[in-house]
Amino acid sequence: MAVNTANPLQAPEPATDGRPRFDLERAKAAVRELLIAVGEDPDREGLLDTPKRVAKMYRELFAGLEQDPADHLARTFDEQYDEIVILRDIQFSSTCEHHLLPFIGTAHVAYLPSSKVVGLSKLARTVRTFARRPQVQERLTAQVADALMEHLDAAGAMVVIESQHMCMKVRGVNDPESTMVTSVVRGVFRDNYAARSEAMSLLNRR
Repeated sequence: MAVNTANPLQAPEPATDGRPRFDLERAKAAVRELLIAVGEDPDREGLLDTPKRVAKMYRELFAGLEQDPADHLARTFDEQYDEIVILRDIQFSSTCEHHLLPFIGTAHVAYLPSSKVVGLSKLARTVRTFARRPQVQERLTAQVADALMEHLDAAGAMVVIESQHMCMKVRGVNDPESTMVTSVVRGVFRDNYAARSEAMSLLNRR
């Protein structure tokens, strides 16, 4: 695919399903320009393949832009189960949209079914699909909770995410130990203190 030189700010056309698509050649050209901008020679031996490697890396890191999390939650099962479902310790990595540096952490997901339940692996896939985008942790937490409410018709949802951000560790304040924690509650967990306390207790149990 040729790089669009007519308008370098124009986003690539979406695929036929309406989702954005990754422009590998354009990404390679951008990495090459970045190497020149920082004073490097992209034609020296050690950097010859770097633009291609970095472009492929970003295609993997941002694969969630081409995926719809709803696809993971589409296959549900009708079960007469009205107690809390929890999946803890979902490992994920994402990319902070402010500095394009990774943040890596763990997500804990709880929902209260109304009539539909979903396979546990689909909860992890939902988290990782949202994570594989330029993100901020606050939005990621809310997106997962909102997806459970919308696509599972859940009576309530709670998501807690703990992560460490490389933009804090390797630049700026250079704080190697800090951990960011975000939580979002929806539905009955927001409105009913007892339900919220039970879910939080189960999420925190070790």
